[in-house]
Amino acid sequence: MPAKDSPFFGEVTPMALDEATAQFLKQLGEAGSSPLHELTLTAARTMYAQLHSLSGQGPPMARIADVTIESEDGASIPARVLTPTTTPRGVIVYYHGGGWTVGSIDDVDAVGRHLAERTNCTVVLVGYRLAPEHPFPAASRDAYAALCWVAVALPGQPIVVAGDSAGGNLSAVVARRTRDDGGPVIDLQVLIYPATDCDLDRASYHDPANQLLLDRHAMVWFWDHYVPDPARRADPDASPLLAVDLSGLPPAVFVLPEHDVLSEEGEAYAERLRQAGVPVQLQRAAGQMHAFFPLVGVLPGSLAALTRVAESIDAALTRPK
Repeated sequence: MPAKDSPFFGEVTPMALDEATAQFLKQLGEAGSSPLHELTLTAARTMYAQLHSLSGQGPPMARIADVTIESEDGASIPARVLTPTTTPRGVIVYYHGGGWTVGSIDDVDAVGRHLAERTNCTVVLVGYRLAPEHPFPAASRDAYAALCWVAVALPGQPIVVAGDSAGGNLSAVVARRTRDDGGPVIDLQVLIYPATDCDLDRASYHDPANQLLLDRHAMVWFWDHYVPDPARRADPDASPLLAVDLSGLPPAVFVLPEHDVLSEEGEAYAERLRQAGVPVQLQRAAGQMHAFFPLVGVLPGSLAALTRVAESIDAALTRPK
C-alpha cells in the first residue's frame, strides 16, 4: 500500500468518522440492523433499498425515460435516462454499487439526478443483472452493452463512465474493454471506492477502523455470490487490478473514503494507472466510510464529494481534445 504521505497521494492526517456518519451508524445500530452477511438475499436487498431511500428524490429533471437495453447474450436490462436540460453537454453512464448482488437504479436515482444537475450531463443509470441469479460475467457484459447502447442512442456527446463500489469495478472493466475492442470512446472514468481485486486479506480488510457499513465479512459474502469459483476471480473482468496492460485508458478520477476495506486496492489501482501513463486524480474523503457517496440526503460528506466529482467532470469535458 503506498504511504499516505507519498507525493502521489498527498498527505492525509488520520481522523475519526465525521459526526454525521457516526450518528447515522449509531441510529442504524439502535434500530437493530443486522450485518448484511447475516441476512437472506431478499432481506439484504430490502435493507439496501431502504437505506438508499433516505436520500429522497433529488432535483427535478427536464426529462426522465425508463428504457430497456439488450445485453450481449440477449437478456434485457433496465436503464433510466435522466436529462437535466434541453441541451446536455455529455453523458454519464452510472453503475450502482451493492457488491454485484444488491442494489438497483432506484437506489441511485437521487445521486444520479444531482450529478445530472451539477454537470448538465444526461445520466444513464444501468440496472445490470445481479448475482447469484446471474453470476460473473453477466454484470460486466451488461455494463459494456449499456455503454454501447449509449453511444448509439445518444450520439455525438462525450461519455463519462462512473460508479460506486461494484459500480466502480464495472466502470474500470468497461474502460479497459472498450480500449481492447475498439468500442465507444470514453472521456473520463470516475471510480468511487471501486472493488479492483479479489484479495480479501489486504491490511485494510482487517483494520478495525474500517469495519463499518461494509466490512470484510460482507465482501466475502459478495464475492461468494458474484464469482463463486475462486479460480475465476483473477480474471481482469472481475479484478481489474490484475490486468496485465493498463496503458491507453481514459483519465481517471478516484474517490476514496478514509475508512474503507477497499481503500488499499483502490490506491493500488490508481497507482497502476499512473505508472501506465494514465492521468489520475485521487480525491480523498476524510472522515467518510464506504458506501457514503449515494447517501446524498443523509450525509453532508456525500454532497461535498459529489461537488468535487462534478468539478472534475466539468474540467474533463472542457479540456481541449
